[in-house]
Order: sequence, then structure tokens, then C-alpha cells
Amino acid sequence: MRRFAMLLAAMLVMAVWPALVNAQTETSVTGAGEGTFPAGASYLGVQLNSLTLGMGLGVAGTSALGQLQTSLIGVTPLGAREIVVEGLASASVPSGLHTAVFSGTCTVDPGDGTPPVAGVPFSAAVAANPDGTGSLALTLGVTSLPAAAINEGYMTIRLLE
Repeated sequence: MRRFAMLLAAMLVMAVWPALVNAQTETSVTGAGEGTFPAGASYLGVQLNSLTLGMGLGVAGTSALGQLQTSLIGVTPLGAREIVVEGLASASVPSGLHTAVFSGTCTVDPGDGTPPVAGVPFSAAVAANPDGTGSLALTLGVTSLPAAAINEGYMTIRLLE
């Protein structure tokens, strides 16, 4: 239910974004899918093997508006763990064709019973291929994760006219 609400909110953001950016060139970044991390990826002591993601945002110049949600899935000595990251994008870096780099703050739920941590800075670099696959590289706080290959679902990065 929470993912549906985030998708609905992202769609609403995309609907009002053009009015917010006026004459700036806008890029739409959307996606929902699953991917895999390369060997050795870890976060909060969890060896990561895969992720799920949902995102919907607009970027224009150095501004961004929208959401990113991802579940980092891995294994600890105590078993499987899902770390949930819910971010609100607020800034971007001008990027190349089929790429987007944006940042903001997020809430990280470590999935171990401890309370979620709010206000964690994040940055994301997304690359989308014409077939809808691509990659997502995240930095959460001071931890840079290796790029995950998104091979299920669909991602798009397109210039809006």
C-alpha cells in the first residue's frame, strides 16, 4: 500500500512540475523494477544482493522534485534483511542523455527492529537504456553503494518538450 501511495504522489508531482519550472528544460525520470548488486555490496553491515525500486521525479537545471523508494535486500548472519529507503529529491546535476543525477534527503528503515532514521542525505545516479533496463547508483549518507543493474521492470529518462 505504501508503494502505491508513493507512486500516486510521484504521478501528482509529475503533473504539477511543468508549472514549477517555467522555461527551464525538464527531464522526466520514472521507473519501477528490480535489480542486482555486484558482489561485495554492503550497507549497515548487510551484504546486499538485490533491490527493488520505484521512482517518479522531474529534474530541471539544478532542481529536482519527486520521490525515490528502494528496498535494499541482503543477508546477515541472522537471516534475510530488507532495508527500506524513502527519499524526496530536491536537487539535481545537469546530466547527459539517458542519465539523471539527483539528491535530497531520505528516511532509512534498517529492517532490524530499530527505529527508522530520517534526514539522511542521499544522491542517486540513474542510467536508462532504450530497452528499459539500466542502473542505479546510490549514496546514502557517507556510504556509496556500487551501481545495481536494473534488469526487471522499466526505467525511462526523457526530455519533456
